[in-house]
Amino acid sequence: MIQPNLRLRIEIEQEEDGRWIAEVPELPGVMTYGSSPAEANVKVQALALRVVADRLEHGEAGPGPLQIHFNAA
Repeated sequence: MIQPNLRLRIEIEQEEDGRWIAEVPELPGVMTYGSSPAEANVKVQALALRVVADRLEHGEAGPGPLQIHFNAA
């Protein structure tokens, strides 16, 4: 069930090969790569929103409006 006030933490690290990886631990599998921290951040937010939208479409949200906040870790 998705909480009405969803706070998602974004963790960004640089891989040994130079790519940046960003993930949202609260949403398993939501992980992206980018050539910069900013690119990885934008991509992971977009993916997280797609996952949340899919869950909403399948009735996994609580009643009332939904607020989503992204916080960098």
